[in-house]
Amino acid sequence: MEYKDYYNTLGVSKTASDDEIKSAYRKLARKYHPDVNKAAGAEDKFKDINEAYQVLSDGEKRKKYDQFGSEWQNYQHSGGQPGGFDWGRWQQSPGGRTGYRTVSPEEFNEMFGGMGGSGGTGGLGGFSDFFETLFGGGGFGGGFSQQTRQAQPRMQNMEHEIDLSLREAYSGTKRTLQFEDGHKIEAAIPPGVKTGSKVRLGGQASGADLYLKVNILPDPVFKRKGDDLYVVVPVDLFTAILGGEVGVNTMTKAVNLNIPEASDSGKRFRLKGLGMPNLKNPKQFGDLYVTIQVTVPKHLTPAEKDKFREIRNMRVAK
Repeated sequence: MEYKDYYNTLGVSKTASDDEIKSAYRKLARKYHPDVNKAAGAEDKFKDINEAYQVLSDGEKRKKYDQFGSEWQNYQHSGGQPGGFDWGRWQQSPGGRTGYRTVSPEEFNEMFGGMGGSGGTGGLGGFSDFFETLFGGGGFGGGFSQQTRQAQPRMQNMEHEIDLSLREAYSGTKRTLQFEDGHKIEAAIPPGVKTGSKVRLGGQASGADLYLKVNILPDPVFKRKGDDLYVVVPVDLFTAILGGEVGVNTMTKAVNLNIPEASDSGKRFRLKGLGMPNLKNPKQFGDLYVTIQVTVPKHLTPAEKDKFREIRNMRVAK
């Protein structure tokens, strides 16, 4: 019968604390869970990990396993062969399942970060002969109770980051996603999403939910704050002094903005309802704030400069 080195299976030392064992199990179980890892041998690896955790996370079973391990090593060091080892004193008597540690659904969910649901794990099976010899018949999943068996989790919800332009966020868009197994889905991104928004795609990741975490790329024209947009528009000196109209590009169209006389550079105007759509209510829009930047005319002719001097002198004369 093959000896099982449970410490090596979890990658921990023989003096590892309960927290270290739990942390190692959680990390490995996520990696090799059959709903996550479809590689050949992953399911068997998961069974070994689960078996090791069932022993090392239980004080009584761990103590018995450590005692057995010491005797087994001494037996091997003295030249003994596996077939000649006396298993009698270690073998669990019939009905020995009372020594099993039952993992509650709450503990299982805590270890796996909130995984839940009724999806199975594809037949995780029982224990090795080694385990059953030491601890008795185990049934499903390392001594899991019937209640836990019914609460077997699906794969943990997954996240995938996507980049969107501001204009895509304004109108909404679609993304085609391809999984490692070649499976493709088309995801609809609603209008109004922000950086940090999560779009839920129910049951798309091997039965679990896939969340698209949105990142909005910087826009060369507009700045965004919440559902409001901000833009800087150049205004020539003459319009700033005398007043007039200036064209402003919004996300969907061009509009004319009335500039009052004697408007200073940096003055801000509000265009109501021309900002971003609200994610929860796409028919509701934020505002567009336009800041004017007065530009000075370049390459003036001598005659033009004389006119400006004339205006300056008129102002000084007052």
